[in-house]
Amino acid sequence: MRRETQNLLLVLLGGALLKIALTGDYLRYVKPSHQPWLFGAAAVMLGLGLVAIGRDIVRARAHAPASGDGPHGDHHEHHEHHEHSHDARPAWLLLLPVLAVFLVAPPALGADSVRRDAEAGVVQGGREPASPFPPLPRGKVVPLSVTEFVTRAGWDSAHSLAGRTVSLTGFVVHGEGGTMLARLVIGCCAADASAVRVRLAGPAAAELRDTPDDTWLTVTGTVVPGTATADTGYRPHLTVRTAREVAAPADPYEY
Repeated sequence: MRRETQNLLLVLLGGALLKIALTGDYLRYVKPSHQPWLFGAAAVMLGLGLVAIGRDIVRARAHAPASGDGPHGDHHEHHEHHEHSHDARPAWLLLLPVLAVFLVAPPALGADSVRRDAEAGVVQGGREPASPFPPLPRGKVVPLSVTEFVTRAGWDSAHSLAGRTVSLTGFVVHGEGGTMLARLVIGCCAADASAVRVRLAGPAAAELRDTPDDTWLTVTGTVVPGTATADTGYRPHLTVRTAREVAAPADPYEY
């Protein structure tokens, strides 16, 4: 790979990192706490690439051939340039993923990832939490993350969810288990994402069967006791009272 190609790749990759860090698109790939590292990496890549390009320009001007050079020198330079151009063609393919991120940021993971987890037999909430659950806040409707709802439904010996109306926000996934509300949980980045799912039950849930996958909803309802067991893959059922379509959140993952 020619130096010019390397330098250009550094600048474009640094620019892509800077773009997603500034616009918030980085949340589709990593946790919010990683933003400072993205800024740092972008600054280093842009700095190295621009400095290297500047040095190459200065060096090229310093070694520019005199105007009286013979034809043999021109022929050699043309032949060398042709060889370098041919050798660099595969390297330019590396620009494609960089430009994809720079121009059209890929979407966050969604329903397809949830179905792959289900087909692979991945079990959610299979471990009992190390610490006891704090009391739920007061109020007619308790907002919870899907992760907390799933964990409480499966492991809270005090049955704090019993009789309480909760509010959950997630995206729709249709599968053999019917209509589900899901979120993806990441520990570091999208590469380690795992799904948490809640099966939507009741007459109001039946009205959602034609709702497209990856549609974001905020639903309210009550847990169906005894549904978050090993037999169901610790996937609790929620009797839906209301369901409202909402915009996808800027940060689509739970942690």
